[in-house]
Amino acid sequence: MTEFLVYALVPIAIGAVAVVLLLGLSNMARGGSPHRSQKLMRLRVLLQFIAIIVIMLTIWAIGK
Repeated sequence: MTEFLVYALVPIAIGAVAVVLLLGLSNMARGGSPHRSQKLMRLRVLLQFIAIIVIMLTIWAIGK
């Protein structure tokens, strides 16, 4: 379980945050829709919350 969290779930969570962040930055740089930028920002915040939960769960599992 710990290996799955460390080697699979944590990188996926961090990668998802990075992808949405880059999509938002590219949308902003192109002068895209402000509505889309707002949606991407909300999605990024949600993914960051999920990533923090996964990382904290991983730390808990390693310490157990």
